Amino acid sequence: MLNSITDGLLCCLMGKTTNAVGPLDSVESSNGYSFMEVKPGRILRVRHSMPNRPALDGPEETQPGGPERGTVHCKRKITVYRNGQLVIENLGDAVRSEILHCQNSSGEPNSTVELELSDLAGQAPAQGPASTPGCSTREAAAAPGKRRKRKPKKVVNIDCKKQITSCKGTHSDVVLFFIHGVGGSLDIWKEQLDFFTKLGYEVVAPDLAGHGCSSAPQIAAAYTFYALAEDMRAVFKRYAKKRNILIGHSYGVSFCTFLAHEYPDLVHKVIMINGGGPTALEPSLCSIFNMPTCVLHCLSPCLAWSFLKAGFARQGAKEKQLLKEGNAFNVSSFVLRAMMSGQYWPEGDEVYHAELAVPVLLVHGMHDKFVPVEEDQRMAEILLIAFLKVIDEGSHMVMMECPETVNTLLHEFVLWEPETPAGDGQGEKK
Repeated sequence: MLNSITDGLLCCLMGKTTNAVGPLDSVESSNGYSFMEVKPGRILRVRHSMPNRPALDGPEETQPGGPERGTVHCKRKITVYRNGQLVIENLGDAVRSEILHCQNSSGEPNSTVELELSDLAGQAPAQGPASTPGCSTREAAAAPGKRRKRKPKKVVNIDCKKQITSCKGTHSDVVLFFIHGVGGSLDIWKEQLDFFTKLGYEVVAPDLAGHGCSSAPQIAAAYTFYALAEDMRAVFKRYAKKRNILIGHSYGVSFCTFLAHEYPDLVHKVIMINGGGPTALEPSLCSIFNMPTCVLHCLSPCLAWSFLKAGFARQGAKEKQLLKEGNAFNVSSFVLRAMMSGQYWPEGDEVYHAELAVPVLLVHGMHDKFVPVEEDQRMAEILLIAFLKVIDEGSHMVMMECPETVNTLLHEFVLWEPETPAGDGQGEKK
């Protein structure tokens, strides 16, 4: 027990990855790291930075604009037909992506996919290679119609009002959660955590089980989507306040989506970085990660090198150092195989994502070899309120490669709110 605690503290103080910590109930250390026991014997390392604020920090609602400031009427009808066709009709207020102005490090506007929320969105049924999931909603809606009355398989109606407000570091009811993906650790967020902490934000970043300094159970069931999602639920419930912003990278985006769906009144905004399309998770049968663990262990150095080649737009000394400092891909072969095999989440399909009424910023590194830009474009089409920003010089690890650009994008979205209160009879913004 004592040795486990010592190893855990060494992990935090010296950056040593031990995957062995003691069963402590959220014990805070002087450098902002703590160990949280989400289940008996299942320990996660969490970085929690809580700024010191005056006791008289006023509530955010006292700012000018009144209770209706930033209110958007989210109303849409989602229809699923038996042949797999998905039709989305947006009936509420339109929120356009051009109201969010962000630039990349070269000073040029980032590529943006604009989503007309007043359009009718249709998707051709996915029947193999002939389907075109990347086509825009306008193209799908404008396709020659042979529509006849068909009985839908499922109809989902969304009708609610969301108050989308600016979240500043001085607001005591705001918490930013950062969730990494497969093979990473909370250390990949170093630049973002330091940036927002200096601005006065309360930030929370956990290590997933088997990653960083969290415990690594030697049982495959510990790394299924549902097991990891329950871990993130426990972390969220432990630190959440009134307005919570979720930031996820790669696989971490799925857990952000899960939490936003489970806690719609607590999740204020979501940021998805290179997360891919709105498709249900299913492990690939032909994946290299389904090899026997002994074989995968021998290939681990090659896999780490491959990750460097695919995860970064450039592969110089700087990128190698970033990979090492961020503990990216520094996991055991058993954990890696279990993580990839456990990515089963059939509920997380397009309808699941279309039901979200929370504003979402999608950030994509243009040179990402893991996630094609078309997948994030499709995500932008499916989500109700979405903004897609493409960073030309970035890749899969864009938050490590282009920290200043990513920090600017994230901060502007955190501060963003609709320019004027929206009402049921209000016309579109120009």
